[in-house]
Amino acid sequence: MPSFDATLEADITEVRNAVDQASKEISTRFDFKGSSAKVEQKDRELTAYADSDFQLGQVRDVLIAKCAKRNVDVRFLDIGDLQKIGGDRLKQVITVRHGIAGDDAKRIVRIIKDSKMKVQASIQGDAVRVTGNKRDDLQAAISLLKKEVHDLPLGFGNFRD
Repeated sequence: MPSFDATLEADITEVRNAVDQASKEISTRFDFKGSSAKVEQKDRELTAYADSDFQLGQVRDVLIAKCAKRNVDVRFLDIGDLQKIGGDRLKQVITVRHGIAGDDAKRIVRIIKDSKMKVQASIQGDAVRVTGNKRDDLQAAISLLKKEVHDLPLGFGNFRD
């Protein structure tokens, strides 16, 4: 039976390249001279540091611009709250989304079921598997999900015939 998986997975290598490029730009920019502005990456967690709220916004903007340039969808970045660390310094944790969360997976299954298409959707861990009798039905389901789910950068893979 033909099937495909709807997944949510960023290319972590491109994220690392974007962080490296952002760090290089931050270290050479004039408005960051003498400040402690930087971006660090630990696995799927990015941390932006700066001396003020404005500078932290600038660091975040540089990081988002570099991600966009490296074709990493910025919807993968889940920006956390500002945290004060010693003195005037601030930090902000930015998580790179990986896997479809339970609520989002249920919403995707509900969208497919409400469309009355001849396909079935089931949650498989951190992905949603969609199966159907015809390839055309699966392609229609892919286009439906692309149209209906705007807040998640879904990827469609593991297409079986």
